[in-house]
Amino acid sequence: MKIGLFDHVEHGKRPLATLFDERLAFAKAAEEAGIYCLHVAEHHATPLNMVPVPGVYLAAVARATKRMRLGPLVYLLPLYSPLRLIEEIGILDHLSHGRMEVGVGRGVSPFELKYHKIDHDESRAIFIDAFDCISAGLTTDSLNYSGKYYQYENVPIAVRPLQQPHPAFWYGSSNTTGATWAGEHGMHFVSLGPTPFAKTNIDAFKQALAKRGGPAQPKAEFPGGTAIGVLRHIFVADTDAEAKRFGKPAMELHLAHLNWLRDKHGVTGPASRLNVPRGATFEDCVADGSVIAGTRSELPAHLSVPGRDDARGGAPVTGAVLERSDAPPRAALIGVSFNAVGTAPL
Repeated sequence: MKIGLFDHVEHGKRPLATLFDERLAFAKAAEEAGIYCLHVAEHHATPLNMVPVPGVYLAAVARATKRMRLGPLVYLLPLYSPLRLIEEIGILDHLSHGRMEVGVGRGVSPFELKYHKIDHDESRAIFIDAFDCISAGLTTDSLNYSGKYYQYENVPIAVRPLQQPHPAFWYGSSNTTGATWAGEHGMHFVSLGPTPFAKTNIDAFKQALAKRGGPAQPKAEFPGGTAIGVLRHIFVADTDAEAKRFGKPAMELHLAHLNWLRDKHGVTGPASRLNVPRGATFEDCVADGSVIAGTRSELPAHLSVPGRDDARGGAPVTGAVLERSDAPPRAALIGVSFNAVGTAPL
């Protein structure tokens, strides 16, 4: 199993320059601890995410680290010019000396898309057109593409990625439609939510991937070549009570940030969570498995899968958010998540 960070870079009630300095220091420490990959979220017009232009932030991370892989999870493709993003991916792959991982998606929030004049109901079609265009552009010296939303003719691609044919694609999804699409395209995959919910999405991904015949860009570090992960929020301390003491305010601040735009627009109740069943409190999240809180000795039981086939070299599919027991509720680590990735079923 590999452990990777997933960071929302949430508002920390202190100067952004300070927040960014803390995050870059944390990225260095994560690399020294052996973290596999740092994935960064993209959200707009919300305290949930203070790096709405993830490529700029990732450029700083690329120069602050040397081994840890990095990338967005995800670029919201309907908000980008495909040509500009092709160039950005190439630059970041070279700045990181070939450590770039490219997560793609359409955007889960209709409010964020609307701010950018994108119709949520049309966003999947725009996303697919953009993805097809970007995929073509990353593998050629001259881009020719004709789709419904994007058209290019004989555009020189001066900045080609360092990794060939291009950095691996990742897809994060909270529904079986997206999970199936990701499997059909041989991507690496991450899901979230309560364990039964996440398992449904992972099963849909794995079925589509098997039908395809395997990943488009296999990763040798994962049996079968595909990374499959689930996000989990983890709070570890010397006692259960101490883990809850700092974990509860940290997690509930994160939940408030998740719902910030929905509350602003007056959307409440289950519909406010879109298609992700999510607890309203720390205790709810512990009960549904999306939060793990306790002592270090308890972690192995939470991060293992009964009945896994060790002979295959499979790994538990799970992931997490880490908080230090000495961190105040507004500490830099709030909103930093772990994606643990492997190949065994939940």
